[in-house]
Parts: sequence; C-alpha cells; structure tokens
Amino acid sequence: MIVDDDPSQRSGLAALVSAWGMRPDTASDGNEALAKLQEFDADVIVTDLNMPGLDGFGLLERLRESGEMPPTIVLTAFGNVETAVRTVHELNAYWFLEKGSFQMPALELLIRRAGSHARLRTEKRILERQLSYQGVLGEMVGRAPRMQEIFALLRQAAPSKASVLVTGESGTGKEMVARTIHRLSPRHDGPFVAVNCAALPETLIESELFGHEKGSFTGASERRQGCFEVAQGGTLLLDEIGEMPLATQAKLLRILEDSRVRRLGGKTEFEVDVRVVAATNKVPEEAVKGGHLREDLYYRLNVFHVHLPPLRERKDDIPVIVDSLVEEVNRKHECRVTGVAPGVLERLERHSWPGNVRELRNVLERAAILAGEGFIEARHLPASLLGEAEKQSVAAASVSAAASAAAHLDSVQFAIGTTVEEAERGLILRTLEHTRNNKTRAAEILGISLKTLHNKLKEYGGKEIGNAV
Repeated sequence: MIVDDDPSQRSGLAALVSAWGMRPDTASDGNEALAKLQEFDADVIVTDLNMPGLDGFGLLERLRESGEMPPTIVLTAFGNVETAVRTVHELNAYWFLEKGSFQMPALELLIRRAGSHARLRTEKRILERQLSYQGVLGEMVGRAPRMQEIFALLRQAAPSKASVLVTGESGTGKEMVARTIHRLSPRHDGPFVAVNCAALPETLIESELFGHEKGSFTGASERRQGCFEVAQGGTLLLDEIGEMPLATQAKLLRILEDSRVRRLGGKTEFEVDVRVVAATNKVPEEAVKGGHLREDLYYRLNVFHVHLPPLRERKDDIPVIVDSLVEEVNRKHECRVTGVAPGVLERLERHSWPGNVRELRNVLERAAILAGEGFIEARHLPASLLGEAEKQSVAAASVSAAASAAAHLDSVQFAIGTTVEEAERGLILRTLEHTRNNKTRAAEILGISLKTLHNKLKEYGGKEIGNAV
C-alpha cells in the first residue's frame, strides 16, 4: 500500500513496485488507506509523513490501535530525519527513508525484507492459533471448552490497545493471562510490569504507580519513576485492583482517559503509552456495590472481561497441565522426571484444589524434587493428598529406607592415605548405589542439595561413576 498526497510520486512508486513483481494499491491520505486496507491485505505499507487529512503519524497511530499494523516504511522530507527516527521508535514503523536522497534498489530491498518480516509474523500467528487449539496459548494450558473460549477471546483482544479485566479465584493464573496478552500483542518487545495493589501501603501506592519528584515527601531523596513510566511502550498489570484506595482509583481513571501522568510533587504532566490489564479475585460488580471499586473505573477497565474458572471446574485439563508443569520444574530444578504414575494422576484429578493451579504447581514442584528422576509416585505427594493407609505405608517405607541407609553407610571404609576428594567421591557413588540411583534420596542422606550432587557427578564424569549417573 503506497500512501502519498502527491499523484506523481504515488503513481511512480506504484509503477516501480509493479516492475519488481509486487501488487500495489495506492491512497492519497491516511483515511483512504484505512478504507482500502479493509479489502486490500497489504504485507507492507510505504507512506509519506506530511499529508493533508489523516497524515502518516495518524495512520500509524490508527493502525497500531487496531492491532493490525503491517511493517511500514516512512518516507520523510529532507531535514525531518529526527522526526522520522522518533516515528520509527514511538509508532513502531519498520524503517524510514529521506525523499530525494534514497536510491531505488535500497527501497526495493527494504520492501522485500519488510515483506519477509510480515510473512514470518503471519506464520507465527497461524502457529500460535494451531497450538491454542491443541491446548497451549502463550504460558497458558487448557483443552476444556471454557479454556478454548478464553483462548479465542485473548487472540482477539491481545493485538488491540483496549484494557482487559481478568477475574477469577486466587491461583487460577490471572497474571499468566496478562503475560499472554502482552506476548501476543504488538507490545511484546516492550516491558511487562506487574504490581500487586494489595501488597503496597496506602501511603506508597501513588508513588509506586506514578513516581515522585525529589523532596515531594519525607524520605523522597531523589526523583523516582513510577510503574507507568517503567512500563512505557509495554503492558502494566494492576493485580488486586479492588484493593487500590478510591482516591488513587480516581487518578488512575484520569490517566486511562488522557494517557498523561504527573509524578507526586511534579508540576507538569507527560504522556505515557501503556496498555493496562487489571485483575481481581473478587466479583467486580459486588466490589462496585460495596464501594471498593469505582463504577466509572470498572467500566473503563472492563472493555474485555476474561473470567478464569477454578481448577475444580476443568479437571479434564489436569493431565495436560501436569505435563506442562513437570517440564517447567525439570528446567527449574534440573530434575529428570518423566511424568506421574497413573495412580498419582487419578489422585490429582480427584482432589478439589482450593488453591487452583498455583496449589497444583507447588505439589508437583515438591514431588519432582523428591523424585529427582523417573515417575512421581504416591510417596512423593504431601500427606493432604494421601489416604490413611497410604500415609502409614509411606512413613514405614521412609523409616525402613533410613535404617537401611544408616546400616549401609556405617560400612563404608577408606584406607589411610585416601584424599578428601577420593573419599567424597567414593561416599557419593556408594550412596547412589544404595539408593538405586535415586539422586534426591542420596542427596538427603549425604546432607547436600540435589543441585550440588548433580554438579559433583559432572565433575567426576567418565567411566568412574558407571551406572551411578
């Protein structure tokens, strides 16, 4: 799409693009371009900046707001390079060229590279959509019909600048929704900042959000940026929005309306470009009726409403969530867990999970560390998930293993002249032999961390450790 108010410039560029084997369409200003883009699926836009009607700045802004912004090459008059650079930075243009000074091969190369970039973005969106149908979207996992509806809504909401209100019980993954929105949006290269409004004292929350000037209050020894400044060009999650003081909610509403912030103690306002996602574990309508959430702020935030169901209402998702969390824990703690035993999975599916996905993550993290490798078994689960008979069985097995380990370790002997390093290696390998390569249990017996044990084994290497690795 070629956008320029100069007819000769417009037709000349169109002829060149056609000669390069591409299909062009043209528009005389931003408004005409937007209208034609409803039918003409442009891979690349080449636009002048200064035009009557809707100029290049306005066109880029409108495209960015819609979330459908193809790579855009800006043509600028001589002497406006600084403006063009700012446009590339602030409005996410792909590149800029000075009119009259660039050569046509350079423009052709830029257009072809921008077109390749556009195709990669399209392929990425297609892949993400396919993955979401298989139960994965960003950091979220779920195949239940309700989760598929949420995934479809997020795919629509993420590319826009609209505010999103995420509700659901504690532990359902509200921050994960916000991170997924950020990742799927044009702001994915910008910062993601999360603030828990309930964790901040009332006296500090405005300073945290809006920043402050030096000397604005006792203890303000220097100027400090607020979260809106830190999140510039990205996404700001305001978690537990219903816990924010009403006076601060009024200031937040004004910022959402005007996109302008004033630091505490400051005399001037400055513009911010931040996408706000709010979250609460309360029913927002009840929070409004109870006077905890301003009604006007609620309507301003509730452009898109995403409600996450509790885990007990989507237990069909537990197997795929478990697989995802086991992979996550393996990476985090250098474990080698291959999955959960069938009986354990059935137990996980029967549990009510009052703490939702967060509780499930904690249970699996603990179990994976205890197992170290292989399958997570019932003995690796906390007592709250076991029946009385299983509790007694696990306790008896632990006592027996401890007694056997003590007897075994008592028999380890070293000859005079054995170095400390050799004694340490021998003790570790004999302990692993005794635990049948259960590294977590061996680490417990040796009184070291699992990570330290893995590091020691890496140091030994080679054939010396045989089947103990």
